[in-house]
Amino acid sequence: MNAQETSNPGEIKAEAAAWLQRRDFGEWTENDAAELEAWLAQSHLHAAAYWRLEAAWEQTYRLSVLRRADAEPARAPGWFTLPMMMRTAAVLVAAAVLGAGAIIALEMPRDRTYATGIGGHEVVKFADGSQIELNTDTVLRAHMTTQERTIWLDRGEAFFRVKHDSAHPLVVIAGKQRITDLGTQFLVRREGSELKVALLEGRVRFGTTNLMPGDEAVATANSVVVSKRSVEELTNEIAWRNGVLVFRHATLAEAVKAFNRYSDRKMVVPDPAVGRRTVGGTFRTNDVEGFTAVVQDLLGLRVANEGNQIVIGR
Repeated sequence: MNAQETSNPGEIKAEAAAWLQRRDFGEWTENDAAELEAWLAQSHLHAAAYWRLEAAWEQTYRLSVLRRADAEPARAPGWFTLPMMMRTAAVLVAAAVLGAGAIIALEMPRDRTYATGIGGHEVVKFADGSQIELNTDTVLRAHMTTQERTIWLDRGEAFFRVKHDSAHPLVVIAGKQRITDLGTQFLVRREGSELKVALLEGRVRFGTTNLMPGDEAVATANSVVVSKRSVEELTNEIAWRNGVLVFRHATLAEAVKAFNRYSDRKMVVPDPAVGRRTVGGTFRTNDVEGFTAVVQDLLGLRVANEGNQIVIGR
């Protein structure tokens, strides 16, 4: 879809409907988001039509309990045999032409799921200006509307850059933990029962604790520990956004654990004493060979390929 300018009210409404349909049911990309922003910026008429239709659509979603009343109006034969996306597109266009009242009893799913495979990296941009970067092996669900902004982090790691909206703060739910954003940049990593939140900018509320820039909170089933991190440490924490891992006096066990998140072929360190050796350097997330070469040359350790594992030892 090209960001073309038009002054015809009917065409503007139809274009706004098409943008909404594509955003919520299509494969939404960074280019799509940029084109939408360009289209909205072309004219206040574009922006007004888009936000008016989205608000009506949000109301439709909230009132979807009214669907399928006992006395249903007659429908054209074959309507419900059409694919859901085709029905939604037709309804959106009808709404743009006829008005929001024409769709009051229909339902629109608002939740979207985003996922990356092992070694994957994806950037998700939302219409409100917020952005989420998904790291390797991450799954999250998003419910983003003009009235509610909720993210569920099911597993993995994500970096959030959130557009400030005091009336509608963004909430991240990870297991039993709840993070309320107040307009900021922060990192969330969920591994098993442990959740880590690192705040780079702004403020967030983690449960009942208010975090400030530089704070890192680690929550387990029984406790929440908050510590202070340096700018360098926090920068290294999010180096994966540029495809690298940065280690500064990390133990070998910690470095191996970090690398293993990006590969199906795992490294293991059976000897705990070997795992306590320290290592430093910057590596591509997929450069296992470069890392094991350093382990061999600088630490003098043995690296052996055993089946689907890489065993590091004396």
